[in-house]
Amino acid sequence: MNILYFMKKRKQVLFPKHKKIFYQLGENIKLARKRRNLTMVQVSDRAKISRVTLSKIEKGDPTVVMGAYFNVLRVLGLQNDFLQIALDDKFGRKLQDFKLLE
Repeated sequence: MNILYFMKKRKQVLFPKHKKIFYQLGENIKLARKRRNLTMVQVSDRAKISRVTLSKIEKGDPTVVMGAYFNVLRVLGLQNDFLQIALDDKFGRKLQDFKLLE
């Protein structure tokens, strides 16, 4: 038997303020779909996900895999928005610069 079979799936724990970020992302995706006059069935079919998964995405469910979020954005023509994630890492750059000064 595969060892992965016995591994428990870890539940994602998010603080309320972080849940709001996912909720807003879901709302943004839902509004983008509606602006394009696309139904949930059309988007889920084109993204190769179930309608239930799309519903979870539009509610900002953090347990949905990132690939599903990407495929929905792709269907909506917003795949390049994905490249904006962690693009401007101001804090990381400050840490890097600080280490260079040592």
